[in-house]
Parts: sequence; structure tokens; C-alpha cells
Amino acid sequence: MNPVRGSTKAGNSGGNRASNGVKKVRVRFPPSPTGYCHVGTARMALLNYLFAKKNGGDIVFRIEDTDRARSTKEFEDDIVDSISWIGLAWDEFYRQSERTSIYVEALQKLIAEDKAYVSEEESKKEPGTMVKVVRLRNPGTSITFTDIVRGNITFDTKELGDFAIARAIDDPLYHLTVVVDDASMHITHVIRGEEHISNTPRQILIQEALGYERPQYAHYPLFLGSDRSKLSKRKGDVAVREYRNKGYLPQALLNYIGTLGWTPPSGKELLTLSEMIDEFDLKDLHKSGAVFDMEKLNWYNRMYLSQMREDDFNDEALRVLEEAIAAKGISWNENTAHKLVPLIRERISVWEDLRVQVREGEYDFFFIDPPLDLPRIAEKKSTPAGATTHLLTLLEFLEPLASFSEQSVKDAIWPYAAQSGRGAVLWPFRYALTGRDTSPDPFIVASIIGKETSLRRVRAAIQLLEVL
Repeated sequence: MNPVRGSTKAGNSGGNRASNGVKKVRVRFPPSPTGYCHVGTARMALLNYLFAKKNGGDIVFRIEDTDRARSTKEFEDDIVDSISWIGLAWDEFYRQSERTSIYVEALQKLIAEDKAYVSEEESKKEPGTMVKVVRLRNPGTSITFTDIVRGNITFDTKELGDFAIARAIDDPLYHLTVVVDDASMHITHVIRGEEHISNTPRQILIQEALGYERPQYAHYPLFLGSDRSKLSKRKGDVAVREYRNKGYLPQALLNYIGTLGWTPPSGKELLTLSEMIDEFDLKDLHKSGAVFDMEKLNWYNRMYLSQMREDDFNDEALRVLEEAIAAKGISWNENTAHKLVPLIRERISVWEDLRVQVREGEYDFFFIDPPLDLPRIAEKKSTPAGATTHLLTLLEFLEPLASFSEQSVKDAIWPYAAQSGRGAVLWPFRYALTGRDTSPDPFIVASIIGKETSLRRVRAAIQLLEVL
């Protein structure tokens, strides 16, 4: 269960052994609040979540906000909200900015044991200003660690030199804070993107200097853009909030990012969170990067929209439709809107599709009489005289109808259209009703706008034709 926002639990000083003596799995979500929650951050959280839940472990949510200049509360709130929105939870919550004393204690220990030293240097950010940087004494050893995804990885650390671990004794840098936190929080598995592989030798050197136990590592490939370049969290189109604002369903986004770069043993594409937990194994993650495909995400979202309860879909469709129609200054008709819902369900993959369709005028004619361009009424396989004749004949068939359903309208018109030429008959009928080149078929339109409106629009088209 998520802790109260902003709360910070103390570390588990008693260790993390389960009752049977086996070390309990503990993982972390460690985002930096320097930008909105990227889909890559959501994937990191999901993979850690799946592994922890599969193995009965704990999840630590750790805000890594040591970059004071770029970290903001707005970004932190967005990350927490986004991770919650896609359906993930955690057991403990921390902010590194509230743990400085723990890092200072570690720095002092390293300096006292001559494993680190204070170096007075010119500030890179403020030339001419001297600062006291803390550097780790690098023994220059060769380090090998076993990666669950990639196997053994070896680094020669000599080229790293004595690298900085703090800007000042009270201003620790990323590598030190991560190592201290992972140890004090008893993290057993560090599951993160492959861009962190190069960070691992530095962090292992710090672990060894402080006498900490090494966690197990798993570095997975990153999501790629359509051009196969790395996705950037500073591009709004890959921020979770953007997908949320466009009307993607959280379970669809979660399912997609979970199975992108991972093939479940069952081979299923549509999986609930509990099903993903049951099937998950880090060793099944792909070794190469996966392209984040918007068409595939839209397919997932369409599948989940199709599974929505009818009442839930109807309520949301009406809410989005009314909001979009109002933005155009068009009067709302509740009865017409309710009739539109089944049509909407067939035509969208995400709620944003409906907003776009409304903006482009695809639903205007359901609520207001469309303006008609006189020459176009008889545009398809007909003449003005022929179109007039066809529309007058259609009136004769439609006026007596007691029921004005899609099927009854079609049954009344179809024999005549088949005999006289479907294009010549149905085009002027469609255009009279909608004023558009493309639209749902005229039988559906007529059933939604109703008999009175349909007959009025046909008569209006006839009057225009009679001017010619």
C-alpha cells in the first residue's frame, strides 16, 4: 500500500531476512524529479514491480533529488501521480534530499579511513571559485559483475581515476547517494536501463570502500523511437501525462510497456497486471531495444476500450463529446448524443480520436443542419434534374415510415437505389444529410438525427436544386 504522500520511512536496520533465513527481495523505483514521468520511467517501475511481486518482495520508491538545480516538486508530484495512475504501488517512500546526514556520515567514514580525500578545486559551474570536492581513492582494480540479463560484464577501473563522490562534504553526488541508500534500504536487486551499465563499476568501488554487500544487477535495453534513437523524457510525446491527457487507458499503457521488450511464456499480448506477475522472469527480457510503436499502443488501447462496460464507455464518450462540441459553440442535443455512442465506439482507438474528429467537423451535422454547396448535391453519377427526382422519390418512401431506424430507412430506400443506381441515389441523400464527402452511411445518419430532421434536410436540398 502506498504511504501517505511526502512521508519518509526509516531504513530497516534489522536487515531483510525472511523467517526461513532467505534474504527477502527488495527493489527500488529511483526516479530523478528533473522532468515529467517518461514512459521509460514507468517501464522501470513496472519491471521492478513485477519482479518484486513475483518473488514476494518489497518495493522502495526513492526520489533521487540530489540535483538541486533541476529537481522540482512539480516533477516529483507528476512522477508519483503517473506511477499510481498506471496501477503500481510501493511499500516505502524516501527523498534523498531528506537523507543528507546519512551521506555525510558515509563520506566522513571514507575520509577517516583514507579511502577518500578532500580536494580543493576550481568550480566547473563558477570559474574562479574554489570548492572542496570529495574524491574516492580508486584502487584501479578490474571489476566483474554478473548481470541477470546480460551475463558477466568486466570493467578496468583504472581509467576512472579518483572520481568525485561529493561536491562538498554536505553535498553528495549521485553515485555515493545511490550506493548508501541501496545498502541502508537493503536493496537486493538493482533493475534498471542499460544506460546505467557504465555507472556500475563506480558504484561497486564505493560499495567495496564502505564494506557494503553487492546487490544483483539487471540492465535491460531501452525503448527506441521510430528512428531507433533513444526516447527522451524531455519530449512531451513520451511523457505519461501526455498519454493520460490524450485519453489512453492506464491498463492499456501498462500492458503495452510491460510486453514491449518482453515476451511472456504464454505468448499472450493482452495481460492483466496479475497475469504479468505470474509470467514474469527477468531472464525473458529481450537483449535488444524495442521500438515504441504508436500504432501498436493504439491497438492495445482499442482492445481495452472494447472491453469496457457499456455504461462506463457511454458515460466517458458523452463527457468527451459534450466537452468537444461545446468548444465549437454548437448546441448540445442529449438525445442525438446518446444515439451517437455506438458509432463512436466503432471509430476510435483513444479518446483523443473523438476530440480530433469533432474538431474536424465529423459530428457537426448530427447537431446542426449542414451548409450545402449546390453543385455538389448532384456531383456523383447524376445531374441536378436527376438528383431532384431521386430526392423527391426518397421523400415518398421516407414520409410514411413509422419507425426511422437504420434498417427501416435502408429497407425503404434500397430497392429503388439498386434499380436506379446506388451512387446516383445515395450520394445526394448522403450529402443532403451531412454536407460532407465522407460520413457514416446515410441510413445510420438518418436514424440518429431522426425523421423530422432528415426530411427537412432533403427538402432543403431539393429547394436548392430547383434554383438551377
